[in-house]
Amino acid sequence: MKKVEKRNHQKSSEEKRVINAHNTITKKTLVVVVGPTAVGKTAMAISLAQHFNTEIISADSRQFYREMHTGTAKPNAEELAAAPHHFIDSHSIDQEYSAGDFERDALELLNELFKKCETVVMVGGSGLFVRAVCEGLDNLPKAPEGIRGQLNKDFEQYGLDPLKERLLAIDPDYYAIADIDNPQRVIRALEVYETTGLPMSSYYQNKSAPQRPFEVVTIGLNMERSTLYNRINLRVDNMIEAGLLEEVKSLLPYRHKPALLTVGYAEIFDYLDGNISFQEAVDKIKQNSRRYAKRQITWFNKYGNTTWFQPNEKDKIVAYLNRFVS
Repeated sequence: MKKVEKRNHQKSSEEKRVINAHNTITKKTLVVVVGPTAVGKTAMAISLAQHFNTEIISADSRQFYREMHTGTAKPNAEELAAAPHHFIDSHSIDQEYSAGDFERDALELLNELFKKCETVVMVGGSGLFVRAVCEGLDNLPKAPEGIRGQLNKDFEQYGLDPLKERLLAIDPDYYAIADIDNPQRVIRALEVYETTGLPMSSYYQNKSAPQRPFEVVTIGLNMERSTLYNRINLRVDNMIEAGLLEEVKSLLPYRHKPALLTVGYAEIFDYLDGNISFQEAVDKIKQNSRRYAKRQITWFNKYGNTTWFQPNEKDKIVAYLNRFVS
């Protein structure tokens, strides 16, 4: 009798494993392609979208804005035609669009896309926006207007460096991975601390991620550092040739918008103000882009379960993904 019960128990366990395996295979999958700027994320995302016959969500926090084109390395017309893209040119620069807004809108879109696709590809280098979709940011506190207003006033009066020094003192963990050349990110982290007394990093380390109705598989692209830096420098040169200066001039009325307080725009504004030469501005864009790339790698290493590949390893990536999306 005991032997029969044991066999029945084994059969039940095996049946459970089969059911679980079936559920794993049939559950919808969000493939997230991340990595540093200029590494080749767009090309890989398009290739994967074509392979899995699906669509792409952009999680690049600057490619949302239709007025910002040259300085954001958006997919060109040919790339946009190669696979359906979402959140490219979806907003105007005069609209405020936060990571929380993106979380809400992207989840709504995913709900629709998963009705017709087993797999969806999301691509981007904006770590906070990627994290919003994959894990949620709902527990970040909203700062009182007084605190935000004072921090913005400090930034306008004294510049970014004193704010960065304050952030380093109160939250070295977040400082090490955040885009600290982006005033919006620095001010937001200081807001959180001054509102709650807790550093921004504590919210990432201690929060429990909400359950998503889909699997998340994160693919990171990286390459040898000197090669990546050469690609970044070449990209900046191409942006200059493509008319970055003229684009920034057209955006002067919006220069205080958060999206324009970023690499590639802030340096040209500094040139237009007469503070530095044009060549110094170009050199600073290259330097700040390289620094940003390094922080992107650190971010995606620290947060999320990222599996890293070279940009030319598509076959290896597909073989890896097939374990989750077959």
